[in-house]
Parts: sequence; C-alpha cells; structure tokens
Amino acid sequence: MKVSVSPGHNINGTLIMPIFEGTESVPESHAEGMHTALKSQVNMVLGEGDFKGKAKSTMSLVGTEGGKAMLVGLGKKEDADVHAYRKAGAAVVAARKKSLGTELTVRFSGAPVDCMGSFAEGMMLRDYSFDNYKAEDEDKEDELEVRVTCDAGQEKELSSLIHTLAGVTSGVHLSRDLGNMPPNDMYPEAFADQAWEWAKEFDNVQVTIINYDQAQKAGMGGLVAVGMGSSRKPCMVIFEMNSDKKGRGPMLVGKGITFDTGGISLKPGANMDEMKYDMGGSATVFGTMQALAATGFEGKVTAITCMAENMPAANAQRPGDVITTLSGKTIEVLNTDAEGRLVLSDGLWKAGEFDPEYIIDFATLTGACVVALGHEATGLWSNDDDFRTRIHEAGNAVGELAWPMPLLPAFEKEMTDSKIADTRNLGAGRWGGANTAAAFLKQFVPNRNYEKDGEQIPWAHMDIAGTYWGAKTNTMVGNGATGVHVRTMYHLITNG
Repeated sequence: MKVSVSPGHNINGTLIMPIFEGTESVPESHAEGMHTALKSQVNMVLGEGDFKGKAKSTMSLVGTEGGKAMLVGLGKKEDADVHAYRKAGAAVVAARKKSLGTELTVRFSGAPVDCMGSFAEGMMLRDYSFDNYKAEDEDKEDELEVRVTCDAGQEKELSSLIHTLAGVTSGVHLSRDLGNMPPNDMYPEAFADQAWEWAKEFDNVQVTIINYDQAQKAGMGGLVAVGMGSSRKPCMVIFEMNSDKKGRGPMLVGKGITFDTGGISLKPGANMDEMKYDMGGSATVFGTMQALAATGFEGKVTAITCMAENMPAANAQRPGDVITTLSGKTIEVLNTDAEGRLVLSDGLWKAGEFDPEYIIDFATLTGACVVALGHEATGLWSNDDDFRTRIHEAGNAVGELAWPMPLLPAFEKEMTDSKIADTRNLGAGRWGGANTAAAFLKQFVPNRNYEKDGEQIPWAHMDIAGTYWGAKTNTMVGNGATGVHVRTMYHLITNG
C-alpha cells in the first residue's frame, strides 16, 4: 500500500468517508468535489438510517451517474479515539471490493493528526496477505494507492507520522511473514540466513550467528537439548543495533521453535500444523528490529533469538534427562514438550553479557496462558512492578493488551522441587501452568554483571501463545500470524 498526504480536496478514485454515529447528512468537509448524484445517495442513506455509523461498520455506494464511496463508522464521537480510527481504517481494507478500484481518497471531518495517522495505520496493518505459495493470479490487483486529505498546515506533520507508522508496519508484516512461512522452509538456519541478509541493508545493525557446534562448546545445554533431535540443528541469532553507543539499552529475547512436535512427549496430531507458529517470539523480536531500523532509531538495542526445531528421534532428549544450561544450572526434563523455556534459559543468561537496561522475552510458551486469557490478551510477568506497568501501558497505547500476571514465590519454589537437579521444566500439577513457566524463566535472569549477590536485571516475560495466532477478534489481521507486540515494543523503546 502506498499512502500519500495532500491538503487538496480532489477525489482520486473511491472516496472513503469516516462517519460518526448519528450523522444524518454528508458533512461539509466530505462534500467538496463529490458528484451530485453520489452526494444525494449518501444523504439518503444517512437520513433514512440505513447507515448508522457504528464502529467498524461499512457501506459501499456507487452513484447512478458516477462516483464511488465507502462509508465507515467511527462510533460515537465522544468515544472516537485513535483506537477507533485505527479499527475503522482496518475495516475499510477488510470490506473493500475490487469494484471500488485501487485508488482511494480518505477525507476526514475535522480529525486530529494523530487520529488521521491511526486510520492510515489501520489500513496499512490490514493490507497484508501471505500468498507466496499460490500460483500467480493473472487478475491480481495493483497495489492500493491511498491519498489522505488534510487541512492546510497539517500536511508536514501528518506525512511524517504516516512515514513512521509505515516503517513500524513493515516490522509487523515481517513478523507475520516469518510466522506464516511453512516449517519446511522456515527452520533455524533459514531464520539465521534471513537475519544475516537483512542486516546488510542497514549500516547500524550487526547480526551474529552462534551455530550448533559453537552452542555445544559454549555450554548452551537448553538450546542444544531441544534441537539435537532434528536434522536441522539449532542456533542462536544475536542482533545488535547502534552497538557503538555508550550506556545500556533494551534487550529482547525470543523463543524460536520453528516447529514443535513436542519431541518424545509427542503432541496430538490434530492442529499440529499450527506449531509452525511456535517461533512467534523470535518473529516478534526480528519484526521489532525491522521497525526500529526502518524508522531510523538511533538508540542502542540488542536482541537474541533462540532457534530450534523440536523433533522426536533416536538422538532426541528424553523425559528424565538432566541437562546443564549456559548458567551452569541443571534442569530435570520431565516433559520434552516444555521446550521453549529450555532454549530461553540460555538466551536469558546470554543476555546478561550485554549488560542491558532491561530484558523482555517473548514466547508462545503455554496453552495454560490461552486458557487463562483466551486470544484477547498476552500474559505479562515481571520481577519489577514499575517495569511491568510501563509495558502494560505501552500495549494499551497501541491497542495490544498485555495483562499483568502473578509471579509468586510459591511458583518459583514449585519449579525448584527436583530431587536430582537444580530445577525442573514442569510444575508439580496442572494448575497455574503459565505462572510456573514464568517462575522457571526467572531463575535464568542474571544479576547485574553476574554478581552473585547483585540485583537482578529488570525483566519481563510475555506469553503470546494466545495472541500471536488464532486471534480472530484482532481487526488488524485477516488470518494467520498477527505480528503482535512489534508495535508495543516500538512504543516502549522509542518513548524511553
């Protein structure tokens, strides 16, 4: 989608008209340049209440003598914030028919710049498809060209905002692409290769790949154990942006299980194809780095993705194994399908080497989180209440809900209740599974500079098992991977 901004009032192609609930006639700001017949038709529809302007509702109209329009509802005027505008923009793209053409002119009625930008953002986020594996469609439409009109004096600010939002959207779309890729083409080394090639596009980004042999020599027992049963061996990918800048910067860590069979603790066959999405955490991390790079962010940011394919094989890890992680802590493996936390144990500990300001990990970690929060919210745990609140508020600011969850000492105690190792990878029962998983991860968050009695680095864990895919109520997504929390992280990082 190409989006341009113009203070002019000419109509190119189909006119998109955001309408508040209760509007009974064409607003004056919409009317300029409209074909008389089309204006009469819109007035009739609004006057008779055929289109009420309810949030996200749409209606397409074609004038009897020319001109095309789509009405889109913003809901009640007093409730029409940036989120309402974003959802309305997405609704336009979701409902648009080929008959409306590929040229669209969006005309607002006295909207603030941030709301106009949010409407364009919704359009860009929803204008996504993953059709790389389909035969080429000879009737495929050209790229959408959207012209957003504004009042004189608003053009520069709105253009700048939309340019930034387009860069962030490119990160969301990259995250979706990575998640939607089939697992025969998206495996650990394929992810690493893509990251390596991507980094060549930017002067301020470096990518380092720790391969299987190097991971073994370094003592990354969690990463190695999960991936050693696959012919496609595990690796760790490290992203560094503006690493020459002094001081501490954010650290993002992503779970990257490119396909999860459950290993020896084999999953049921039904819907196992969805386990290609189990690398959603690493996709979120990569997408966030793309969003930051595309918008020219000048601060220091580092990220680690822990990539593995969890397969059953003669040389796969077994329930009952004890592994030694990068931290030196041992883990009793009680279930090989609780593998994401194993790769993250090494990623979190490795993160401490960069002395980050804070660490946030992302993982499609537990079905228990989906049971608790459905597909509506990400689970959010932290060792720092203020930091957890900052992330929660960043998610609210962009319409991506991250719900605070408890990190109780009892959960931590439960995960250290192993008779033969320092910790175990499974709780004692079925209850609170998302919480015990977070408590497990907390054990591998290093203290500042690895000092034995030092203060633990501020850390948060985001369980995106319910929000990275299957989120059918997410207006910004048609199907498949959602790219959730790229925008949350962009907001958090760029706002300090």
